[in-house]
Amino acid sequence: MDMNRRIRKVINITLSIVLGGAILYWMYRGFDFDSVKDVLLNEMSWWWMIASFPFGILAQMFRGWRWKQTLEPLGEHPRTTTCLNAIFLSYAASLVVPRIGEFTRCGVLAKKEGTSFPKALGTVVTERAVDSVLILIITAIVLLMQLPVFLSFFSKTGTKFDAMKDFLGMFTMTGYIVTGICGAATLTSLYLVRKRLVFYHKVKATLLGILDGIMSLKSVRNVPLFMFYSIAIWASYFLHYYLTFFCFEETSGLGITCAMVTFIVGSIAVLVPTPNGAGSWHFAVKTMLILYGVADTSALFFVLIVHSVQTLLVAALGVFAWLHLATTSSRGA
Repeated sequence: MDMNRRIRKVINITLSIVLGGAILYWMYRGFDFDSVKDVLLNEMSWWWMIASFPFGILAQMFRGWRWKQTLEPLGEHPRTTTCLNAIFLSYAASLVVPRIGEFTRCGVLAKKEGTSFPKALGTVVTERAVDSVLILIITAIVLLMQLPVFLSFFSKTGTKFDAMKDFLGMFTMTGYIVTGICGAATLTSLYLVRKRLVFYHKVKATLLGILDGIMSLKSVRNVPLFMFYSIAIWASYFLHYYLTFFCFEETSGLGITCAMVTFIVGSIAVLVPTPNGAGSWHFAVKTMLILYGVADTSALFFVLIVHSVQTLLVAALGVFAWLHLATTSSRGA
């Protein structure tokens, strides 16, 4: 049985990498990669990219501080540095194996702090629920804010959306295929997550621990601080992304509303189980940028460079956390 699970995991990881690679190949087929060097060295502003880094780091730190807060009502008091390093490492781990980060960070706390793995996993479920609600609220607000902008944009460009066929007609056959693959991959991911949760629910002790973690939110001592952390996480993520608009001349004048729309679309796209949303994020953000008038090549430069640099930052934080954890003694050791 263990061997079958390992085989399934290998297959899932392989399919994830292949899916992301296939989308990237389709998007960048015939692309002049030699021109990327010229953009990196001569055309983009690295000052804005560097200015975005602190917000990428802060987003993960706020998540670590919030996680520590949700564990305290359960009688778990891990060191703050361990919580932060566990978060850093979990994001880096998800670059290799999608969705493995949640289990990685719980494992780190269990090993270094003696924290109950089921309880820690339960708090992760709670966090995901809170984050999902926030994303839904932000998405609704952005849609309401941008509806007049969309109508104005289509009016000025002469594009009419009086019928659904006009909208569908904007897609090529390849676009249909990629969108279909992304949708199918998202459904598959949700199905696998459901199966994984069912597996844990079969174990009574684990179930009780998860339930304790989920219910920990109602016992959080400082609810306003919890909400501040939750909002700060997504505000930091957004600023980490938005500041990169000013790195490129083609996106610097698009405005904050365009950044909000593409940020939301990109956040939804990463649900597709590819390493760090590779491929699906590129496709979604590039498509929206083109709708805002950015040239196809410029949009490709933007998503390629921004995603690559931000992924390297996540990897660097993961390496830092791994080295720090390696030199940190376990509690009680």
